[in-house]
Amino acid sequence: MAASVQNLQKRSSAGLLLQLWHSSLGKKYIMAVTGLGLYLFVIIHMVGNLQIFMGAEKLNAYAALLKSNAGVLWGARIGLLAIVGLHITSALQLAGINRKARPVGYAAGKPVASTFAQRTILLSGLIILAFILFHLAHYTLGLVDPSLLALQDGTGRHDVYRMVQQGFSNPLVSIFYIVAMGLLLLHLSHGVSSLFQSLGLRSKKTVGVFDKLAKGSALLLFLGNSAIVIAVLFGLIK
Repeated sequence: MAASVQNLQKRSSAGLLLQLWHSSLGKKYIMAVTGLGLYLFVIIHMVGNLQIFMGAEKLNAYAALLKSNAGVLWGARIGLLAIVGLHITSALQLAGINRKARPVGYAAGKPVASTFAQRTILLSGLIILAFILFHLAHYTLGLVDPSLLALQDGTGRHDVYRMVQQGFSNPLVSIFYIVAMGLLLLHLSHGVSSLFQSLGLRSKKTVGVFDKLAKGSALLLFLGNSAIVIAVLFGLIK
């Protein structure tokens, strides 16, 4: 009897999860949770990369620590790609649902009470995805320039410092990176505040705080990541 009740509860839970997955509310939760995870990742990623201004030894030691367990590293990479996939899939599905709910365009040609960042969030997200794939091909997989993965410092570690310096010495790569960071700024300036609303954490009293957090952190991420590229282009990182 107890086993039957447990099986029934499991089926009920699975049914609720499936129903949530197919609902617009469920997709909003998925977008919010995955968006929060990606937001925290880009902050941590930038903080790690900014160690390049502390010299080759510091950055290469940090990179060696991350690569010390290949299984964990690649597991994290695959997990992040899965989160990106869920985030984009739910965003596209929600866009389709919204389009069906409002098949007729705005009469005046311009939506009311919406920002440019809000109206272009799907497009900016897709371009950022293209950048992520290129960035992985460039620095992680070595498909753009295989010689970057062969660089070693005096201790035999992968010379990530020199890899970044050589990689961003190409003006086209640097321009693409800065443009992508600008789109990330645009994306996060709306997306971060929106995800807190989807999670039920934003209210009329706190909306101003979360909006400022979104815009401020997006600007800092843009400046921090772009500073590395600009430092390379101006010969400050050699």
